[in-house]
Amino acid sequence: MAWCSIKDVRNAPTVLHLDMDAFFAQAEQASKPSLRGKAVVVGGLGPRGVVATASYEARVFGVHSAMPMAQARRLAPNAAYLVPRGAFYRRISDQVMALLRALSPLVEPLSLDEAFVDLEAGGAAWDSESARLAGVRLRADIRAVTGLTGSVGLAASKMLAKIASEQAKPDGLVLIEPGTERSLLAPMSVRTLPGVGPATGDHLRRAGIATVGEMVEAGEGELVRMLGKAHGHALYAMALARDDRPVVAERETKSVSVEDTYDVDIHDRVRVELEVQRLADRCVRRLRGAGLSGRTIVLKVRRYDFSTLTRSETLRGPTDDPAVVREAAARLLDAVDTTGGVRLLGVGVSGLADFTQEDLFAQAAEVRAAEVRVADVRAEGPEEETPEGPAVAGVAPAEHRWRPGHDVRHAELGHGWVQGSGLGRVTVRFETPESEVGRVRTFRTDDPDLAPAEPLPLVRRRPDGAPAVDAAGQGPAVGPRQGSGR
Repeated sequence: MAWCSIKDVRNAPTVLHLDMDAFFAQAEQASKPSLRGKAVVVGGLGPRGVVATASYEARVFGVHSAMPMAQARRLAPNAAYLVPRGAFYRRISDQVMALLRALSPLVEPLSLDEAFVDLEAGGAAWDSESARLAGVRLRADIRAVTGLTGSVGLAASKMLAKIASEQAKPDGLVLIEPGTERSLLAPMSVRTLPGVGPATGDHLRRAGIATVGEMVEAGEGELVRMLGKAHGHALYAMALARDDRPVVAERETKSVSVEDTYDVDIHDRVRVELEVQRLADRCVRRLRGAGLSGRTIVLKVRRYDFSTLTRSETLRGPTDDPAVVREAAARLLDAVDTTGGVRLLGVGVSGLADFTQEDLFAQAAEVRAAEVRVADVRAEGPEEETPEGPAVAGVAPAEHRWRPGHDVRHAELGHGWVQGSGLGRVTVRFETPESEVGRVRTFRTDDPDLAPAEPLPLVRRRPDGAPAVDAAGQGPAVGPRQGSGR
């Protein structure tokens, strides 16, 4: 069940938007002393990899999110290029979200590093001054608990709070006073408004509308004529700073999916089939981890020419049976022509429920056959973890264990992280979040004293010297707050 704020019109800036600064890259810098103050780029490192996050030091060179990794390397050849550590980022995100929920029961996460908070619902703020104090205190708590920085925007609506947090970056706080919204928006680019992407922005620009103020001057009728009724009405309202969308907690999950992009197009049909089976298994693991089941199986195929096909099949009832999902995905693949090669595959489940129902499609022989196929896939080698889950690396198993940025432990030298590997060698820097800059050593990839390790937590301390996380490292242990009555 979702909970939301019910107040449509606010007269105080009590909607807070938090956006952690360059989250993945900042987490890596906090974890690795040798990277602090240096250019760090996190993302896929293969030929078709893209940038997930770039530190502000890397952005100076023009590197940004969603940029092809090959282009990033040309712009910043001396930056540290790391593979994401999804579980590590989720652990920090859980700590941040716990701090937000201490402020209000109405927290709407948008991603691992971004969320809206209704401060009024939690009694944390009721006017501009109390909202500002809540934002200042939140940023201080985040730094104390995680050692990371986040930017905060405060306004009377979600749209404006998000705009404010963008203005606050990095490591700042901006509050938009009610009554000043239209004058603030007027000189801004139309691209500032939600729903105005490159295509819509170009369309408006060709009509002589480049700013939000010019959008208002054009009038609602003109926007409807240009963009259609629904889009035109919505954008005109936003240009007038009208946004009554509530903060919604416990947003309902609509689907669970996984996908992989391959460094080299897959031409072998048998390999494509095996990949789909592996993705189906990953999807079910994620589905079960969320305590869900689903009725509709979805297959996504992006071909060599970038054309994308989506096929779906709806079952008689919800399931979380891996054999059933594998079989449905295989049936969907039978209807797709993969001649010419495949660059991306994905499997998803929608029509979600919190219960399962025995599925009549799965037969014992088919289950056994599916298990054999999955066993064949697993024999190909281990998987690489990304923020979205494992992904096939496409490299030899001996090299695959040593991914740049990932954690290792040496029997004598202790904890470290991989700086690079190749030609049967792996280079490791031995340091921890609390150590000085560590020394670098190189080993054979099959060195028996070297093994992959779990990430170390970012242990921070409060002014009283106590750890800022509990003994298990599971969440914040911030001190009690004074009550906030009006």
